[in-house]
Amino acid sequence: MNSAAQCRPYFEQLANTIRRLPLERVDQIADILVSVYDRQRTVFIFGNGGSAALASHFACDLGKGTVNGSEKRFRVMALTDNVPLMTAWANDSHYEDIFSEQLANFAAPGDLAFAISASGNSPNVLKALKTAKQAGCITAGLAGFSGGRMCALCDACIVVPCDNMQIIEDLHLCLAHSLFTCVRARISNGASDPVAVGPRLVTRTAVR
Repeated sequence: MNSAAQCRPYFEQLANTIRRLPLERVDQIADILVSVYDRQRTVFIFGNGGSAALASHFACDLGKGTVNGSEKRFRVMALTDNVPLMTAWANDSHYEDIFSEQLANFAAPGDLAFAISASGNSPNVLKALKTAKQAGCITAGLAGFSGGRMCALCDACIVVPCDNMQIIEDLHLCLAHSLFTCVRARISNGASDPVAVGPRLVTRTAVR
């Protein structure tokens, strides 16, 4: 079997999973992100391993890539970026606390806690979502497999319907880029109207 044939099943599974993505959830979370931007609230992004790398990447895209000459900027923080602080909480308290304790310092009503977990069951991610909800934050995220326990803690969650960790991580990056692309376009259009998300009111920006 040649190398092209060996890799083909992976790309076939990737393509099949793309066709099954819940794209309506992308629009829903894009609406939430634009609302948070409009109200100048803060987005906190977090995850472990590859999801930690994506948290930093997504924060970079939102923080820099949405700047369009306006004085208004995305207020976004990746809770994965302060390594001394994360290791201090992990060492002196528990690894489960590395995100929740950061949120305890900063989270306020109307902010967005954005979780990334392929399994949807990472204990530190779940604890952070609970802390965010207690602080009155909107909660959203990216998951895989069947969504795990984080789905019940999220006002909106995109679940990649796959049990292959690498494909889930591939598509989490694609979803983050699609969210960024939608958000940037909606910010540029600049028109919004109300839409309800869970128990809170956010705004929906019209695409023109």
